[in-house]
Amino acid sequence: MTNATVWRTRLAQALPFYYGWVIVGNGVAVSLSTRTVMAVATLSVFVVPMTQSMGWSVGMFSGAVSLGGLVAVFISPVVGRWLDKYGAGVILGAGSLATGALAIGLAFVAHPLAFYCLYVPGRMIFSGPMEIGLPTAVSNWFIRRRPLGLAVDAVGKGAGLAIVPWAMQLIITGFDWRTAWVTLGILTLALGVVPSLLLVARRPEDMGLEPDPAPAQDAPAGQRSEASKGSGNSGSFAETNFTVGQALRTRAFWILAIFSGAGMMVQAGVSLHQVSHYISQGVDPRFAAMSASTFALAQMPASVFWAALARRMPIRYLMMFAAFVVALAAGGTVVSDWLLPELVSAAGVGFGVGGLHLLIRLVWADYYGRENLGTIRGLTMSVQVGGQALGPVIAGFMFDYFDSYRIPFTFFAVAVFLAGIMALAAKPPQAPTAAPPGEPASVSG
Repeated sequence: MTNATVWRTRLAQALPFYYGWVIVGNGVAVSLSTRTVMAVATLSVFVVPMTQSMGWSVGMFSGAVSLGGLVAVFISPVVGRWLDKYGAGVILGAGSLATGALAIGLAFVAHPLAFYCLYVPGRMIFSGPMEIGLPTAVSNWFIRRRPLGLAVDAVGKGAGLAIVPWAMQLIITGFDWRTAWVTLGILTLALGVVPSLLLVARRPEDMGLEPDPAPAQDAPAGQRSEASKGSGNSGSFAETNFTVGQALRTRAFWILAIFSGAGMMVQAGVSLHQVSHYISQGVDPRFAAMSASTFALAQMPASVFWAALARRMPIRYLMMFAAFVVALAAGGTVVSDWLLPELVSAAGVGFGVGGLHLLIRLVWADYYGRENLGTIRGLTMSVQVGGQALGPVIAGFMFDYFDSYRIPFTFFAVAVFLAGIMALAAKPPQAPTAAPPGEPASVSG
């Protein structure tokens, strides 16, 4: 054991609760800082002041989000392998350090190239290391209570996305957008770096602990009903680990990848442009900014709601229902032009997106196990981040062409509705069966 592992093990023995909750607590701290800085909900309050003061187009501004996501598409598989090998602590600590420095640098930009040079790598860190690292860290420490652990992590993320955009809007209104970027950078350096490096271990087995603790391995995954495979009661949940090659040979892998890409395209496209949409509809900017906070606040109870159902119903049905909620609320956004329907639509999108985030993170760990989770998530994150990259730029350039957000938001509503229907086909894969030496294990589903 390394010195850090010995120190963590002693801390775990001294605590009156399972050390996995320390991992969750660190995730909350990162969610209140690093994870929030480069989120589209936070950037949404910078769209109007930065484009107006610099004379930039909305499409050009939105392109930085998409380009950062595009870069993350290529680095996510590498980050996933690092997570399986080294754990999330180093990834989260280094990512927080870089994000804080980049946020402070954004306060001094005066040219589109400088903005891209700083925001694109920040968005890459958000879309890659942060989005893979935090849920993977939690999933590696929990099996039976994985939905609860991911729900707490999601509540922390929702709290950050609710508080930070609103607080930055106050700073922008009272001072300027440059001061807001400096504030974000300092917050990130204070909360995201040292705790991640000191506290986060890769898996409980590295510290001589059991995961959660692990429930009894009472039956192979292929012999259990769908209700207990990734969705059943906690007492009968047994973990099955797939290799990357085995996962790639299952139908569910590809369906889930496409579903996550479509769902996150809608989430990113709507959340970045919702404040601008309401301002264009004549809503006061201070009230329009409330849509970003409402969107984030709604994700907090949503995470608890969907987590409570995640061990009682098949996950694929829950993914379908969450997608339908997003589709309905995105359609409501199209026709919202004053405060009350604005807040109702934003809350609906947030409630559905909260379900999508939690269920997508949960389903990969439940379907394919912890052993190669980082690598598998790294591959699938490329599709998810690709969707997040497309959403903002689609909405931005459609707005530049039509001078309205109604058409892109209608497109998003239809896309996520169709993705929800597709989710029904993502049945849990059968456990790999043993194969003769030199031949790959067979899988089905």
